[in-house]
Amino acid sequence: MARFSKRKALVGALVVVGGIAVFWMTVHPTNERAWVTQQAVLPAARIDGHLAHVQGVRNFHFTAEDKFAPAYYDRTYDLDKLVSASFIVTPFSEAWRGPAHTFVTFGFSDSQFVSISVEARREPGETYGPVTGLLKQFELIYVIGDERDLIGQRAAFGKSPVFLYPIRAPRERIRDVFVEMLQRADGLRSHPEFYNTLTNNCTSNVIAHVNHVAPHRIPSGLKTILPGYSDEVAHDLGLIDTDLDIVHARERFRINERAHKYAQDSLFSFRIRDTTAPAGG
Repeated sequence: MARFSKRKALVGALVVVGGIAVFWMTVHPTNERAWVTQQAVLPAARIDGHLAHVQGVRNFHFTAEDKFAPAYYDRTYDLDKLVSASFIVTPFSEAWRGPAHTFVTFGFSDSQFVSISVEARREPGETYGPVTGLLKQFELIYVIGDERDLIGQRAAFGKSPVFLYPIRAPRERIRDVFVEMLQRADGLRSHPEFYNTLTNNCTSNVIAHVNHVAPHRIPSGLKTILPGYSDEVAHDLGLIDTDLDIVHARERFRINERAHKYAQDSLFSFRIRDTTAPAGG
């Protein structure tokens, strides 16, 4: 009887494992779903010489973290005027920096700024979680947006700290990363992918883009898997444009108070970079 029970349990386990394997091999990513409003539009991008044409730049008007008026615009960026990049780190907790969202933003000499955020694309009613992010529950999206939207939503109205670090890098490499991110964002329109908490997430994609244009610039390690520490990695590699140690750099480049104060200011992007103003706590 005991032998029969063990055999039955083994068969049951094999059926479950087999079912999971079949599901894993047969489920495929798609763009044909209903999506939450914030991720409903996949951006399109086209590079024409020194010009980057982007459709679907998100420009939501936020009045609270989850209250907004949706809006988009199309914009052409002159790659010859691309002069800066910044790295944004938003830890989910003050107590432990490990879990976090990271993204990048780019500045142009004609006073334009644009952010690119790699995210788990959600359907209405879905909530992101690190475990579900491993199980092909979310597609991948590159949200291209106005800084007052992507940064302001988190820094002005969110509950988490937001750090905006200026990046030290040659302009040609900044340009290469920007172009590659636009091309990948556009590629997801015809070749959707699943988000993965460990291998295809916000930070892993930024690192992949940087390492593609500058091979081996950012080594893999525990602190890149835990993106809340990615600013420490960038600091140690000399990628953050500062002479401050990481503790004081975090104080200098925390932007919550400035973002909240200037959330509706037309000069938002410049105001949040004014480190002579209060950094906020």
